Amino acid sequence: MSKLILVTGASGFVASHIIYQLLQDGHRVRATARAKKVDALKALYSAYPSLEIVEVADIAQSQFRDALTGVDVVIHTASPLAYRVDADTLLKTAIEGTLNVLRQAEKAGVKKFVVTSSIAAVVGDPTIQGVSYKSEHWNPVTKETFVVTPETDPFQAYSASKTLSERAVWDWAEAHPHVDVTTICPSFIYGPFAPLFLPIAPGDLSSLSTNGLVYGLFTPPGAHLPSIGFVDVRDTARAHVGAALKSTVPGGTIRKRAILASPGGLDESKLFDLIREKRPLVGERLAGGDNIVSPVDTLDLDYEQIESFTGLKKSDYYTTEQTFLDTIDSLLEVEEYWKEQGAVAAAVAA
Repeated sequence: MSKLILVTGASGFVASHIIYQLLQDGHRVRATARAKKVDALKALYSAYPSLEIVEVADIAQSQFRDALTGVDVVIHTASPLAYRVDADTLLKTAIEGTLNVLRQAEKAGVKKFVVTSSIAAVVGDPTIQGVSYKSEHWNPVTKETFVVTPETDPFQAYSASKTLSERAVWDWAEAHPHVDVTTICPSFIYGPFAPLFLPIAPGDLSSLSTNGLVYGLFTPPGAHLPSIGFVDVRDTARAHVGAALKSTVPGGTIRKRAILASPGGLDESKLFDLIREKRPLVGERLAGGDNIVSPVDTLDLDYEQIESFTGLKKSDYYTTEQTFLDTIDSLLEVEEYWKEQGAVAAAVAA
């Protein structure tokens, strides 16, 4: 009999791909969402009887024992985004939300967990070159050193929330050696939206998730992509699914932290050339892309270790060209939807 896998944050960019991959592979899925998303998600997945959508009002405080009945594995992806809440709320929700899921699931008998973390929990200073990142590397931020002020940068708050919440995961895991925990630490995630993804309302740029960074390349006034690596959302989802389906191995001496980044890396000047060649209409809209001088953005990772944790091989990753062209095509589909709704895309309106 197929496993029953609980996925939190069903409407999310990564979670929607995880759910889709699990369903395509024949697994039973129970996915959580906030009340305002439940009906829309049920309608979206109406052709999939093996998927159940359940409401969880507040991941940090709600009791959802019934949702955990019969669950074999929990994949916890739900986490607040830095630009949607204040820094204090971000930290509290990320930490308490994760611990609430772990505690309730363990009490319900779940012994296998996969938790979405971030490269931000691994890399303290992205400007430092020549580091080979492995599972033991951590962002050095602590509860004592991170002080929230009105001037706190959203990305710093996000980095702290991911670091402190993942540390809380491993502290909890050490106190519960009978469970099997894997954390997934992806770099910046790009790629097409899942085949079943809730429509993005016109002008709702925050719902583009990290694809909004790619959209910024051809939206005035222009932008550059962050330089801490990137990974395709489909590879990110495969890593979660692979970790979830691996045999349960409680405890262990090595913390299973899978750090994800595309082996191909990113040369932004070549990316702009690629866009102009392969997507010339978008190339005409590129803003601020001339005279880029930057090193190729790659992360030195232990891909054999990542494979041992997730089953994802170095040769399996989408290429840089595939990721960015598919991302752009997906964003253009969003723009077309906005136009159908009577709105004007941000880049066109400028």
